[in-house]
Amino acid sequence: MGKSKIEEIRSLAEALRGARVVHINSTAFGGGVTEILHALIPLMRDVGLDAEWQLIEGSDEFFRVTKAMHNALHGADIEITAEMRDIYLRYNELNAQTFEGDYDFVIVHDPQPAALLHSHGRSGGKRWLWRCHIDTSTPNEAAWKFLRPYLEPYDVRIFHRREYAGDLTSSPMAVIPPSIDPLSPKNTPMSLDESKAIMARFGIDVERPLLTQVSRFDPWKDPLGVIDAYRLVKKQVPGVQLALIASMALDDPEGWIFYERVVRHAGEDFDIHVLHNFHGVGNVEVNAFQSGSDVIIQKSLREGFGLVVSEAMWKGRPVIGGNVGGIPLQIIDRQNGFLVESVEECAEMALFLLRQPELAQEMGARAREHVRENFVITRHLKDYLKLFLSMSVSAPLPLSGRSTTSKG
Repeated sequence: MGKSKIEEIRSLAEALRGARVVHINSTAFGGGVTEILHALIPLMRDVGLDAEWQLIEGSDEFFRVTKAMHNALHGADIEITAEMRDIYLRYNELNAQTFEGDYDFVIVHDPQPAALLHSHGRSGGKRWLWRCHIDTSTPNEAAWKFLRPYLEPYDVRIFHRREYAGDLTSSPMAVIPPSIDPLSPKNTPMSLDESKAIMARFGIDVERPLLTQVSRFDPWKDPLGVIDAYRLVKKQVPGVQLALIASMALDDPEGWIFYERVVRHAGEDFDIHVLHNFHGVGNVEVNAFQSGSDVIIQKSLREGFGLVVSEAMWKGRPVIGGNVGGIPLQIIDRQNGFLVESVEECAEMALFLLRQPELAQEMGARAREHVRENFVITRHLKDYLKLFLSMSVSAPLPLSGRSTTSKG
């Protein structure tokens, strides 16, 4: 990232040395939020913050409700019933009762624990921040009306894009896009030979072209549309294969249901490989598929950000992405990838990349540099440090562990 950027981060962090920070979310594995926290919290500690991570607890009924809320906040026509509201608030209350500690900054991630501040009160946290990782620009109005009162008490609400804040834009807010960790097992450099060897273990014929999408099994990621686009490509490139790769998360019980729909839609086509972490596909294997595939797709219909786009771009791959949410922040159309709005466009761009490998390589080089400048974890850390400092200045905090002396 360069010495000057690292020095800037350390300089910002010095005034926050010893500040106690806790991140709270609903799962320790599966999805971009957990991957960010696995990288971000050690970096916060490395620059002198006393940072930690806590998980809320919930039953299947709670996570079914929060998944419905997730879909409704994306705009789905789902009724949030009185029973669902009761379940949501009951589990937030139970988690509030077990929340302990004295923190300078409490960062609550996504809708699942959003009512924690309401249920717990401000004791134990001097400043409370709600971090939203989904696209709430056009939510189901009833779902937003239910959730909104629990967001208002937070000192700051953080979104990937300003448009996601909706009618909360007049309240204190911050815009912080997510990021990738370039040194994680998913993103470290991998040779083509190594990636091919790994893919071959999962039945991929590495001598034939491969299309890949890495995402949860979720209707908003449109894996069914990806299969349809693959079938259009296969009419002109009979040897093409498709890999759909996911991580099944604890807080997404709907994932297994939609996984079965994907498998049924794939049918008896043995060139479609539907894989997930229970098959042994972890971070290294995702790296292999993103590094070794001929075409990477992220055909989302709604998307908070789509961090897998930056992951693939970091590996020098132009990505075909849905023109929604945070994907256009990453893909500059026809410069470092393609933005599409239909199955037919997705297939057309996939055929283009398969037939123009040299141009695809040039676009991939631009994609990697775009990620380096905008979407790596060091920038994410700097954004948090600046936000913490601004909150401290606007209303000075007696940071619990702040050092009163500077280094050297």
